[in-house]
Amino acid sequence: MPDGAANGVSQKRPTILEQGRALWLVALLSALLFGLTNLPWTLDDYDQAKQAFTSFEMVSEGHWFYQHTPNEKIATKPPLVGWISAALYGMTRSWELSWRLPSAAAAVLLLIAVTKTATHAYGTTAGLVALSACALNLLSPRLATLVRTDMPLALVVFLLGAKVFAKVRSAEPWSTRDRLTMFGLLTAAMLIKGPIVYAFLLPGIVAYQWWRRSEGKGGNAWCGWWPWVASLLVFLAWVVGGIAWVPGFYEQVVLREFAGRFSETVHRPQPIYFYLPHLLHKFAPWSILGGALGVLIWKSRRKMSPEIAWLLGWSFGGLLVMSLIPSKRVDRIFPVVSPLCLLLAAGVSSLSKDSALGPRVLRWSVAALLAACLFSSGYAAQRVFLSYRADDAALVRFGAAMRREGVTHGWRYEVIGGKEEGLLLYLRRTRFIKADEAAERWESGTLDALVAPVEEVPQLLAALPGSTLGKLEGSVMIDAQVRRYVLLQRAKL
Repeated sequence: MPDGAANGVSQKRPTILEQGRALWLVALLSALLFGLTNLPWTLDDYDQAKQAFTSFEMVSEGHWFYQHTPNEKIATKPPLVGWISAALYGMTRSWELSWRLPSAAAAVLLLIAVTKTATHAYGTTAGLVALSACALNLLSPRLATLVRTDMPLALVVFLLGAKVFAKVRSAEPWSTRDRLTMFGLLTAAMLIKGPIVYAFLLPGIVAYQWWRRSEGKGGNAWCGWWPWVASLLVFLAWVVGGIAWVPGFYEQVVLREFAGRFSETVHRPQPIYFYLPHLLHKFAPWSILGGALGVLIWKSRRKMSPEIAWLLGWSFGGLLVMSLIPSKRVDRIFPVVSPLCLLLAAGVSSLSKDSALGPRVLRWSVAALLAACLFSSGYAAQRVFLSYRADDAALVRFGAAMRREGVTHGWRYEVIGGKEEGLLLYLRRTRFIKADEAAERWESGTLDALVAPVEEVPQLLAALPGSTLGKLEGSVMIDAQVRRYVLLQRAKL
């Protein structure tokens, strides 16, 4: 007979959340989903080709500060993520890995940072909840290996907010080292995606400082002006350089990309409530658990602690300001997910200690975890199945085969522009050429093969004497329309 039973004391069976191996199982599932969700890897959606082309142009053309898109427009993002990819290519000599590793590494580091912050503040159970919520949703696995800047930005925003969180909890003053850390992180955020970092942090800081003054408790969330101003000056130096040295930079980047986000005419505007239903859906079932915990906390009339006040301001301040910007896209709200995970962990930690509410809260949390495992795994499996069934990687294989044929036959080949910007990168070319340029180079003997959209083949066969259709062909389906590309080569004599 167990000792507890012999002494008349019932042994409480630990829940899934309280078992040590649960964290490692969730971490393993998260890594699996992060690695698989975007397979097969392509550059044909979500503007991935634009981001990938920045580092490719850096290495190929030496344009380290200002780059272009595959269709020769000005790249609108600052160059930090491109620098990282270019450095990774120098080490790995693999573009596919170099383009995706920044987001993948940022995703892993974000999970570690969220888990450590929650565990340090609220314990291991809360740490597991935070990890699960941050990894097992419909946003994180999708963004983890996309060739985009969203995941690196989310990591830097979280590190900034976590630094403020630590100061709010400890009530320690900001030191020179702390301010230098904030300056470094803010500068990194500026060089990833510009001043959008302000939208995710400053509203929460203002709201918290107002609450702190009215309540008279909690540490200072404001590190001082100079880290914010100095990091902005670094970004403005990049902008001024672009205006001065890059033709079209002011019109395409300053007016259209930055100022145009606040206009309802340049980019397609969305209603102010756009992000809320999307966030409730993409963050489910954790959004449902968070709402239920909020109701319980409100009914129990618990006093708000300084760190909860900061987490509320950080999460919903960023959501509110981003909702006020007319130009919207679901992935842009991703940096608010990590503070919501901390807020969820804090709620579970607080209510689980209540003798009346604790068991119910733990049951709800276990149910949310199991549902999240099911939803996120099903989402990943569906995406991979549909992508392979649609043969999304056909254009990738076509590009790889074309590169091999080019090496085998010593071809000098180019590609005529179509709507698929990724094709330029699959073929490792630095620009699309026009049909008239292709004809001139064909006549001069400096062009041996040409990749072109299938609808242009009749005109090209007439314009390129001695040309014939090759055996290689690739296609991609975009918006239910199939777009095909073929190889034209010189006929063998």
